[in-house]
Amino acid sequence: MEFNDLLSVLSFVVFTYDNRPITLLQIIQVPIYIFLTWFIVTRVGKIIVQALKKRNVSADAIHLFSRMYLVLMIAILTITSMDILNIPLTAFAFVSGAIAIGVGFGAQNIINNFISGWILMWERPIRIGDFLEVGDARGVVECINTRSTLIRRNDGVHMLVPNSQLLENTVTNWTLIDKNARTFVRVGVSYGSDVLKVQSLLFQVLEERDDILPSPKPIVLFEDFGDNALIFDMVFWVNAVSETDIRRRRSEIRFRIYELFNQNDICIAYPQRDIHLDGNLTINHGDKNI
Repeated sequence: MEFNDLLSVLSFVVFTYDNRPITLLQIIQVPIYIFLTWFIVTRVGKIIVQALKKRNVSADAIHLFSRMYLVLMIAILTITSMDILNIPLTAFAFVSGAIAIGVGFGAQNIINNFISGWILMWERPIRIGDFLEVGDARGVVECINTRSTLIRRNDGVHMLVPNSQLLENTVTNWTLIDKNARTFVRVGVSYGSDVLKVQSLLFQVLEERDDILPSPKPIVLFEDFGDNALIFDMVFWVNAVSETDIRRRRSEIRFRIYELFNQNDICIAYPQRDIHLDGNLTINHGDKNI
């Protein structure tokens, strides 16, 4: 096929719109243009994301940039493709109106979650890496999508939460401002123990650990005279990213308390009852009373 014949084939008018001919060449140009442009856009996006990571930009800011960059490129590709085909934007006015009506009646929840997702990414009340408490579930945010948020629970199970629920319901964000959290360890010692020595040993446990924050200063409280024990609370702040991290540290502190109390003859109390017998004790042994 000669070059002129090829041009003749490519110049074939497939259809016309508003007295504007749409040729075969124009139709072929659109997917080629989209493919090449999308290839370049994705490569440039990855380069920019890698550069942001090297500058220690937060994960949620990178995620927001990626979403906005993607939406902007799709809009540019759509407008440019229509320009190649010589189709004005007004051609989709009727279609857009029909879609809007359909969305209003049949996809309210989807649009609600979509808008909520952009609000979460823009206002950043919840960020990637935050430790959340949603209802009875607790976990770390791994990804904020346009429809739902991916949360990894403490037991390792992934949970998809619709974005609208995160905005409309009460959500506890343990790490919104910082990753500092207050916790405590309670221990009961038997009555008759040297309470000042107990206090000194508990402070020793706190001072031995480098992961306990010096400010606010950790304290040891003589909490109460319990039914079976003298109750002490160790209240302190730690830098933690999950509940599991806090539980692990409390466990290590309890191991150390048990070790120090054994070395210093401090008895950790346990429930017990004293029984006082008033009068004679009668035991029925066969036919005889003893």
